[in-house]
Amino acid sequence: MAGSWGSFHDSSEEDNDGLPLVKKTAILSAVGSIAATAVVVRSVSQDLLPPEFQDYIFSGIRNFIAKFSNQLTLVIHEFDGLVNNQIYEAAEIYLGPKVTPNTRRLKISKPEKENHFNIAMERGEELIDTYNGQKFKWVWICTKTESRNFYNPRDMNATLRSEMRSFELTFHAKNKDLVINSYLPFITTQAEINKQENKTIKIFTVDYENMYSLTDMWTPVTLDHPATFDTLAMDVHKKEMIIKDLDRFVNRREYYRKVGKAWKRGYLLYGPPGTGKSSLIAAMANYLNFDIYDLELTELRRNSELRRLLVGTANKSILVVEDIDCTIDLQENLANRGTTSAPPQSHNQDETKVTLSGLLNFVDGLWSSCGDERIIIFTTNHIEKLDPALLRPGRMDVHIHMSYCTPCGFKTLASNYLGIKNHLLFKEIEDSIENANVTPAEVAEQLLKNDEPDVALQGLIDFIDLKTKENEKAEVEKANVELAEKQKNVEESKENGEKEKEETIN
Repeated sequence: MAGSWGSFHDSSEEDNDGLPLVKKTAILSAVGSIAATAVVVRSVSQDLLPPEFQDYIFSGIRNFIAKFSNQLTLVIHEFDGLVNNQIYEAAEIYLGPKVTPNTRRLKISKPEKENHFNIAMERGEELIDTYNGQKFKWVWICTKTESRNFYNPRDMNATLRSEMRSFELTFHAKNKDLVINSYLPFITTQAEINKQENKTIKIFTVDYENMYSLTDMWTPVTLDHPATFDTLAMDVHKKEMIIKDLDRFVNRREYYRKVGKAWKRGYLLYGPPGTGKSSLIAAMANYLNFDIYDLELTELRRNSELRRLLVGTANKSILVVEDIDCTIDLQENLANRGTTSAPPQSHNQDETKVTLSGLLNFVDGLWSSCGDERIIIFTTNHIEKLDPALLRPGRMDVHIHMSYCTPCGFKTLASNYLGIKNHLLFKEIEDSIENANVTPAEVAEQLLKNDEPDVALQGLIDFIDLKTKENEKAEVEKANVELAEKQKNVEESKENGEKEKEETIN
C-alpha cells in the first residue's frame, strides 16, 4: 500500500501548496476559459443588446450570486424622490477625506474664495472604511440616463442628459444592526462636524425668476464680511449679553423639543442709521458659522410665496428682514385686521402683497417650525412705527437698541482703525462723544481719513465739536417751532372761545 502510494507520488510533481501541478493547471485553465467567456459575453452583449436588457441580465446574475454570499449591500441614492437624501450627503462629506493605500482616483476641487479643498471619490472607485473593528466597502456609482422624463434637481442640463448617483455600502450580513443603529448615525454626526469645520458662510438672496424651484429660489454668494464681536463698536456688556444668549440658544435643542416650541430665536435691532445693525448680523453669522438669508418682502406678491421661501431655507441659518417698517405696510394691514369685511378692491389688493397676518404666521405660526436652529432678525430705524403684535415675546424675543457711539465703542474703533488702545486725546473725545449723537459709522469715517493717530484723533475732535453745535442749533430750532406751535394753538383756542361767547350772547 505504501509502495503503490510512493510510486503514484513519484509520478506526479507537486507545487509548494501540495496540489498536483496537472490538477492546478486544469483549474487555472477552466477559470481562464470562464473569464474569457465572460469577457466575450459582456462585449457581445454591449454591442448587440440594448442597455435596459443588459442591466436586466447582469442584475439577475448579481442577484443569483448574492444568494450564496454572506455579504449585504445597501444602496444609498442621492435623492428620495425630489428631496435630498441626508444619508447620501453625509456619506459624501464623510468619505471625502478618507484616502486608503488602495485608493487610486479621487476628485478634487476648490471653490472660489474658500481656503480648503473638496476631496471626493471618483466614480467606480472603492474605499474600505473600518468601524468598531469591522470593514465596510463603499463604491460610488454614477449612471447616465438619456431619458427626457428624468429630473435631477442638481443638474442644470437635466432636461437633456443627467446622472443617477448613489453609494453602495457592502458589509457582512451579521453587521446589519451595527450599520443601521450605529455606523450610519455616526457618519451623519461626523459629516455635520466636518461640514461646519470647513464651511464657508454664504449670504442668500431670492432669485424671483425661479420662485417655484426648491433648489434654485435662493442664490448664494460667499459672505466675506470680517465683522466679529471683538471688532464691533458696541458696549461690552451688551456684546456679552448677546453672545451668552446665542450660546444658550444653540445648546437647547432638547429643551425646545421638551417644551413644545420651534427651535428658533427672534431678534429686533433698532436704532438710527449707521449704528452697526448690519455689522452685528455679520458678527452673529461669523460667531455661529450660520448662513444668512436676506429677504426683501416688497418683492413678494402674496403670503404663499413667503411660506415657500421659508421652506427653502436651511437649518443653522439667520433669516434677515431689514427695515421692516418700510418693507410692509403694517399700519394699513393693522387697520384691515379690525374690519370684518372689506370692499372687493381692497381684497384684491391684499392678495397681491404680504399681509401682517401672513408675516406673523411666518414668525411664530405653524410655518415657523419648518426647520431647526433658525434665527430671525428684523431691523428698523423707527421702532415706534411697528405694530405691538410684532414685538411681543415669542416673535421678537430679544430687542437690541443700536445706540449712538459710546466711549467704549470709540475705543474699539480706535483699536480697529489706528491700532492704538490709549492716547492723550482719548479723554477729551470720551467726554464729548456721549452728547454729540454721532454714529459708529461717522466715527469710523473720520478715523479712516489719516493713518497718523494724532491727526486722525484731532480730526475726530473737530468733527464732534461741529456735530455738537449742529445738534444744539437743531434743538433750539425744534424748541422754537414747538413754542410757536404752542402759541398758535393758544391763540386759536382763545379765538374759538371768543366766537362761542359772541354766539351765546346773540
